Amino acid sequence: MRKQVARRRKPDKFMKIGLNMHLWSTHITSEHFGAIEELKAIGYDGVEVFLASPERASYDELGAFAKSIDMEVNGCLGVGPDQDPISEDPKVRQAALDKLKEAIDNIHAAGGKNICGPFHSAFANFSRNAPQQFEYERSAEVLRAAGEHAALAGITLTPESLNRFECYLCNTMAQLRHLVDLVDHPNVRGMFDSHHANVEEKSFTQAIETIAPVMAHVHISENDRGTPGEGHIPFDEIFSAVAKTGYDGYYTIEAFSRDDVDFANAINVWRDYNPRMDICRNGYQFVKEMHAKHKV
Repeated sequence: MRKQVARRRKPDKFMKIGLNMHLWSTHITSEHFGAIEELKAIGYDGVEVFLASPERASYDELGAFAKSIDMEVNGCLGVGPDQDPISEDPKVRQAALDKLKEAIDNIHAAGGKNICGPFHSAFANFSRNAPQQFEYERSAEVLRAAGEHAALAGITLTPESLNRFECYLCNTMAQLRHLVDLVDHPNVRGMFDSHHANVEEKSFTQAIETIAPVMAHVHISENDRGTPGEGHIPFDEIFSAVAKTGYDGYYTIEAFSRDDVDFANAINVWRDYNPRMDICRNGYQFVKEMHAKHKV
């Protein structure tokens, strides 16, 4: 198995700050370009968009617009029971691979370089058993094949651990690291999400140290899914621990609203936590302050 080695920080690199567009919708169109321009004016380097839609033209349009204002686009993806990489049905696992390939092609059309999300297994689909090794192996087989497709487009896949109420295969950084090591492909890495870690990890520092050798994406998300820094997550500890790893990728703020009702209902978001642009402005400023304080 290829040995995973923590990356050294490149001296000419600096932290990039992104925002997940779930705060508006899971389907980003030209109607949202004004919002993306506002995010650019605040100082954001990029946005993260959901890749559920198969419509290639919308990604072409998004990519052209983002490039015109010097913004980057990353993707995120979740899959349902009919596209479950750990299903016992080979046809369902093939559907999972097909969906991942479609997402890779679409984020490539938008000029993106990363797809994050819990696509290692179906969202909120429980076997009522603890995760089994054969399930990790099934997931790894699908992700490895997806990694081959991603490599052709220069895309990195960063599967995400979720809390126990949203999945069962990967809840912790240790489980995610186990899966990524099984995949053993340079285009399949891992990510850290502060919201889910707040539920599942005993130590943020230890969790980050566990995933650090394969970490290629970070979500900054408060315990209540509102503005980062206004809840109880110990972001000083998180930014300090991440700084020590040499990570130089995106810190993407993930906060939610009720604007996309179907999505909000699916993830049990029942209220708006803060005014949307307050989250964007105050969240950005908070991440910048953490960056300066911990020299990320």
